[in-house]
Amino acid sequence: MENKFLELEEQIVKMLKTVYDPEIPVNVYDLGLIYGIDIDEEKNVTITMTLTAPACPMADFIMEDVKMKVESVEDVKSVVVNLVFEPEWDKDMMSEEAKLELGFL
Repeated sequence: MENKFLELEEQIVKMLKTVYDPEIPVNVYDLGLIYGIDIDEEKNVTITMTLTAPACPMADFIMEDVKMKVESVEDVKSVVVNLVFEPEWDKDMMSEEAKLELGFL
């Protein structure tokens, strides 16, 4: 059973890597905006995420994109996206690839 959830989480991560903030050429996963992916027994998914800035004008667009793309993963029953601002995001949360892409390395 554990393996099945791991496989589902990998598919969700793969889908999250297709979601971009329109103002930044790096996906939300590699930006470090995804704080948690929780999957319950019925395969309901809760995504805990943040944004690069609390006043991000694209917040609704990004959250809806996350929700729709994760819902498109086979076996996912439902998706809830929780937006949090603690801990506050900073550039150290980005993957090495994201830092390289944005010139931070």
